[in-house]
Amino acid sequence: MDAHSQKFKIRLGLFIAGGLALFAFAIFIIGKQKNLFNPVFELTTTFYNVSGLQVGNNIRLTGINVGTVDNITIINDSTVKVYMLLKKEVQQFIKSDCIVAIGSEGLIGDRLLIITRGSQDAPIVKEGQQLTSKEPVETDAIMASLQVTASNAEIVTGQLAEIMFNINSGNGTLGRLIQDSTIAENLSQTMYNLKTSSISLDENMEAAKHNFLLKGYFKKKEKAALDSIAKEQKAVKKQMKADEKQEAKEKKEADDLKKEDEQK
Repeated sequence: MDAHSQKFKIRLGLFIAGGLALFAFAIFIIGKQKNLFNPVFELTTTFYNVSGLQVGNNIRLTGINVGTVDNITIINDSTVKVYMLLKKEVQQFIKSDCIVAIGSEGLIGDRLLIITRGSQDAPIVKEGQQLTSKEPVETDAIMASLQVTASNAEIVTGQLAEIMFNINSGNGTLGRLIQDSTIAENLSQTMYNLKTSSISLDENMEAAKHNFLLKGYFKKKEKAALDSIAKEQKAVKKQMKADEKQEAKEKKEADDLKKEDEQK
């Protein structure tokens, strides 16, 4: 009986010790999650829709977990207030113009709060201060937008397929141009005729220049062109001389000022 009682006491002691260890471990985990063992300060923000955010979700600053969501309360039908507990050591990096947004851990992970960086000139946040928030984009809205885009792409694809079918069938101007060899031959003949006409025109102009009756006309045109070029060259030379005189004048004035400064 004594041996049985002794074994029972040992088992009971082990059970109690295990329970206390488990309780202590749970307290440690909860305390760490709630930042009970570190100095903290509180900030608040408001959203129209928290989009699945829950108490205990992480808060990140520059990609680092700096706190947790302490409480979420509904103020009215259009405002939800979120209380944030953050480590005291990061308060110096959070400015009053920082913006709070709702993000997620990966594509399908838990929700979290993201505090964006503020401007360098803004003051540091104070205990209990409310930060500006940015409303999250709902997954349903994204899916609806993607659905509209997919529908438009389907319509465009169908129209392109119809156009290609008409082209391959020889329908329409482009289809006839591609499928009908007669049109292509006519275009080739037209280009050849234009080229031939251009050559003939050049030859006629050259012959006209040597014609006795038109020779004087072309000489006058050539003389007028040469006179125009000569006038332009003369104007350029005149402008260059004027610029040189202006530069010499400015240089002389600068030298005179320099001499006056040296005499002073």
